Amino acid sequence: MKFKEMKRIIILCFAFLLGNMLYAQQLPQITQYTFNNYAINPAVSGMYDYYQVNTTIRNQWIGINDAPRTNVISVYGKRNEQVSLGGTVYNDITGPTSKSGGAISYTYTINVLSDILVSLALQGGFTQFKIIKDKQKVADQDDPFFQGGDVVRLLPDATFGLNVVGKKWYLGIAIPQLLSSELRLMDDDHARWYDQTSQNGKLSSQVYLLGAWNYDISSILNLEASTFLKSASGAKTQTDLGLKIKYKELCWLGLNSQLNNNMSSLATLFGINLNEKYTLGYSYGMPNSDVSTYNSGSHEFMLAIKILD
Repeated sequence: MKFKEMKRIIILCFAFLLGNMLYAQQLPQITQYTFNNYAINPAVSGMYDYYQVNTTIRNQWIGINDAPRTNVISVYGKRNEQVSLGGTVYNDITGPTSKSGGAISYTYTINVLSDILVSLALQGGFTQFKIIKDKQKVADQDDPFFQGGDVVRLLPDATFGLNVVGKKWYLGIAIPQLLSSELRLMDDDHARWYDQTSQNGKLSSQVYLLGAWNYDISSILNLEASTFLKSASGAKTQTDLGLKIKYKELCWLGLNSQLNNNMSSLATLFGINLNEKYTLGYSYGMPNSDVSTYNSGSHEFMLAIKILD
């Protein structure tokens, strides 16, 4: 096989990998989603009467070379009774590909009933996609394609969010990548092949459904059940189900089940509140038996800081 043809295959493989990241692992891929819920749906900022900073660091599939690593930082909260503001920045790296960006949001909240709020949000920003050339092992280092800088695409992005809040529950929907921008990671010859097999090389709009329900077991124990559904064209719907038991708002233990995850379907969660301002959380995604010989699981750390008046 000629090296020119091999080069094309390499490019297509990385483009296909990045496409799978876009469809199957949309940012954010996090387990403690009820804490950094703004990173899922910007409309949840209408639930809070204070600002907060939330950061998540996730290392997936420890033991696998070039496994995904994700960092997310969000700042969000209410400006007044109707208006909430927020912003997020993130970085997601898998092997020679990376995705990073930032966005800001505006949320408007109305009181439809005495104890039910409805929030509508619009978020806008940018997303950068990159193929890092120096991480690719090739036979001919003098090939013109591998000379020069990395392959980088900077695209606009937008998200619509809606969230309904009751006394002990909330349920919302978010649609990121509304603009369905085209990646164009390859030249025209390669793009024509790719366009026939992968949604015309465009970013497909996603649909996220996120909700949680709280129940007071006693004066010191609280049970929280949560669900997170992720749907995208060309991929199976991902379903996460979570359950946490909180003790006096001081600490909690929980389990999270990812029904369609063949790498790690079950995660344990632990967290603690330090006074009224700080929250620390940790989750461990246990590897499935089929992959446990080369994957020791996933680790995720979370820190939240409330900005109180």
